Amino acid sequence: MPIHPMPEFGSFALLLSLVLSGYTLVFGGVALWRQKVAGEAGDPAADRLGETARRAGLASFIAVSGAAFALVWASYTNDFSVQYILHHTNRALHPAYKFSALWSGQEGSLLLWAWLLATYGFVLRLKHKVDVRLSAYASTILAGVQVFFLLLLNFAAPPFAIEPGPVAQDGFGLNPLLQYPEMVIHPPMLYLGYVGFAVPFAFALGALMMRYPGEKWIHITRRWTMVTWLFLTCGIVLGMHWAYAVLGWGGYWGWDPVENASLMPWLTGTAFLHSVLMQEKRGMMKNWNVWLIFSTFMLTILGTLLTRSGLVQSVHAFAQSSIGNWFYGFLLITFAVCLFTFFRQRDHLKSENHLESLVSRETSFLFNNLVLLAACFTVLWGTLFPVLSEYVQGSKATVGAPFYNRVNLPIGLALLLLTGVGPLLAWRSTSLKTIRRNFVLPGIAMLVACVGLMGAGVRPWKDGDDWQTTLFSLMAFTLGAGVITAISAEFLRGAGVMRTQTGRNLFSSGILLIRRNTRRYGGYMVHFGIVVMFIGIAGGAFNQQHEQEMGFGDQMTLGPYRLVCQSFTQDSNPNFDTEYALLDVYKGGKKITQMAPEKRFYQASQTNSTVVANHSTLASDLYVIYEGKNPDTDRPIIKVFLNPLINWIWIGVGIVAAGTLIGLVPNLLRSAQKAPVQVEIPAEAEVHHA
Repeated sequence: MPIHPMPEFGSFALLLSLVLSGYTLVFGGVALWRQKVAGEAGDPAADRLGETARRAGLASFIAVSGAAFALVWASYTNDFSVQYILHHTNRALHPAYKFSALWSGQEGSLLLWAWLLATYGFVLRLKHKVDVRLSAYASTILAGVQVFFLLLLNFAAPPFAIEPGPVAQDGFGLNPLLQYPEMVIHPPMLYLGYVGFAVPFAFALGALMMRYPGEKWIHITRRWTMVTWLFLTCGIVLGMHWAYAVLGWGGYWGWDPVENASLMPWLTGTAFLHSVLMQEKRGMMKNWNVWLIFSTFMLTILGTLLTRSGLVQSVHAFAQSSIGNWFYGFLLITFAVCLFTFFRQRDHLKSENHLESLVSRETSFLFNNLVLLAACFTVLWGTLFPVLSEYVQGSKATVGAPFYNRVNLPIGLALLLLTGVGPLLAWRSTSLKTIRRNFVLPGIAMLVACVGLMGAGVRPWKDGDDWQTTLFSLMAFTLGAGVITAISAEFLRGAGVMRTQTGRNLFSSGILLIRRNTRRYGGYMVHFGIVVMFIGIAGGAFNQQHEQEMGFGDQMTLGPYRLVCQSFTQDSNPNFDTEYALLDVYKGGKKITQMAPEKRFYQASQTNSTVVANHSTLASDLYVIYEGKNPDTDRPIIKVFLNPLINWIWIGVGIVAAGTLIGLVPNLLRSAQKAPVQVEIPAEAEVHHA
């Protein structure tokens, strides 16, 4: 029997990691139990046992890293004796995509999950001295999650399985849809978000198990949660951009089940980020927060299940697999542990305060949570409805984009409104004077925007069947104007006070203001970015499209653009054959660019893919697709979309990322200043972002 050194090394590394993680789980748990029994007297032997469990967890990271390296090595060395490499790479594949083959299939993506989880656990265990006992609980819980994924990799979906028979000379190639630069970034970013929520989950469950006093566990996990949320946000949007640039249908979000699977934990994670501030400031919503982070983690597991079980049909999903049964079991065990721990310790979660006024920061956070959870439930129901209908009725009923849009567009507008209202309200109760002072300018901005838009022709009652989409856009632009005005006014008011007391110019005062309270003003920036994203989404109401057959010299006009076909031809390289058209683009009688949409045929996988040509500006995208040739005339069929404002979605995400990073930076200490300045900001307390 032939020897395959690197695959065998990878298999051994995975088995070793399982043993080490199992040691961390079992003996870490035993050490915690012995410490609990010993109480204040302490148990030095239990402490030593816990330390060995921590070190085993650190070593498991090294072992999983070795396995990941072995799979990447097999990809770059074209080791087609490994089934996974045979089915997901080929010799002509670009080197960057050989690396991305690590997550292009089921076994590799599970290995990536396990490696990222081990990496998060490695960092947590290195920083265990922040709170030794709580970190020990979190480390043990993370080890339990790690054991599940390592069991999968060792017994259900081994990435180093050897292909029987003679070794093939070439592989079947990577899925053409994945041969795009963003696919080198999008899945790892999404997984960093998915996997990262295991850390605050572990801390929350551990804190509840040990009846941890106070809110210190929230302070410890705040940065973990914010970074994880940022990774998930960027991962989702990179996926949207990939769908827009690669799938060739003119849109970026189709309410696909796997898209929905990534959105659901984002919604509950966003709700958690807001409501933990209630617990920090007022000792409220403790039950909410525990179940929000429990639900967020379980939704990440559900998303992984949807991708791998064949439960739903999706362009993003892997083939149907019996591996889904493992996930059902793990979800059931996780839910049972969370439910048992909650009911056993629920008296520890009593609120210290209650709502005192309907017009307060607390109420806005509560409504924000309710709206986010309503959105999550809607998406969950729509995603699972085909499965439930098939189980109950015997036939699968599909749920399309109209259902999601009809329900979620009003929810989105409610969230947009709360984005602007929440930061302007005070804790406990907001006076009428404060309401007048903070809401007059935003109200005027909304009125001016609404009247201006209707004057420009945005009138839903004249749009027939599309009146709902137009109404959403009108309200989104109107509310966006109010929120931007509110945020700008708050920032300028604070910067103005800072300038008066320090003598600096307005810009320097603004920078100092941000540094004095990074969490609040980073939050303002995140809210601003969300508004910009809504503006980009609202532009979809004005999309245009046209399709026609175009031979040499034929023209097409869409909006301000005129397209002229200069040629259409074929080409080939070792990886794929291609057909494409060359189109000159004119605007105002002047040629501005040439576009070359393609249709590719990949030899290794025997599949087709579309390469979109896109001329992008801040105002709109000219999005061109080569749909193939008319078999009767042998001339290409060209489809063109004009998508207004879509780039503002990507710009908004950049602002969200910048605001989150600012929120992660510690505040500038007042004691470091020669002349401490007390700045009174009208909104009485800081706002948390997302």
